[in-house]
Amino acid sequence: MELIVRVPGSCGELAQGYANGEPFLITCPIDRCAEAVVKDDGLRCIDAGEKSRAALAKTLQYLGVSQFPFSLYVTSELPAGKGMASSSADIGAVAVAVAAACGRSITEQEIASIAASIEPTDGVFCRGIVAINYQTGNILHSFGVMPALAIAMFDLGGTVDTLAFHEQYDEAARMYSIDAEQILPLLTPPYTAEKLGAAATYSALAHQRVVCKPQLPALLELGKAFGAVGVNIGHSGTVCGLLFPERCSLQWLDDCVGPYAAERLAADYMGAASLSGGGWTIERR
Repeated sequence: MELIVRVPGSCGELAQGYANGEPFLITCPIDRCAEAVVKDDGLRCIDAGEKSRAALAKTLQYLGVSQFPFSLYVTSELPAGKGMASSSADIGAVAVAVAAACGRSITEQEIASIAASIEPTDGVFCRGIVAINYQTGNILHSFGVMPALAIAMFDLGGTVDTLAFHEQYDEAARMYSIDAEQILPLLTPPYTAEKLGAAATYSALAHQRVVCKPQLPALLELGKAFGAVGVNIGHSGTVCGLLFPERCSLQWLDDCVGPYAAERLAADYMGAASLSGGGWTIERR
């Protein structure tokens, strides 16, 4: 038996802040994944990081299963500490894989609750684009099908410990929470790339009062020159994304936009990605 579960990471968030006193983020899943593989190979090998091991233990506990007689291998395309939901993707993939290996199903809300018990969580394991309380894991809203976007991703440098970040900055984020009356009209049907870009830009600029990313204004202006509809950020990370309509090819972003902008901003270009649907896939072999 071999199970392969894939969960996408993210390019930061489309928005993050507090609304009505409750912390939330809106997911920005991309087509880069974490992968959890369960094998019935007799080795009982657990090749996974600390948070993935915690997800294994907590999922088994939640399911009421005392032993896991399989091997678990976790790999990822997502760098850690950049705001790309690497831990959330790992945790989500492990939870789904462990449940499936035990002959059980698990819901998005159950995964979110397990993930939030380990650290503040993204909702990349949820299908579609969602708003989630990143502290409790409570899924607040599903936006359904959003416009496809092409994203040029940049790393502004350094790494961020998600748990330490939220312990230090959540009170500041509460003080400078985004104005729901400003952003919510941009996140109601009919959805367009322009509305999505405007919402992400509003949240990114509002977050400058919490943690300033000095290159952000220049990145936004460079993006406008190339036809970007907006910019988004990792609110608790170092990644930023220029958001383009679907008609802009990823190859064009890789060849023209990314290297040009990275050189002028002294940032690292991380490649182009597509906004994906979130959720997970299971392959059985």
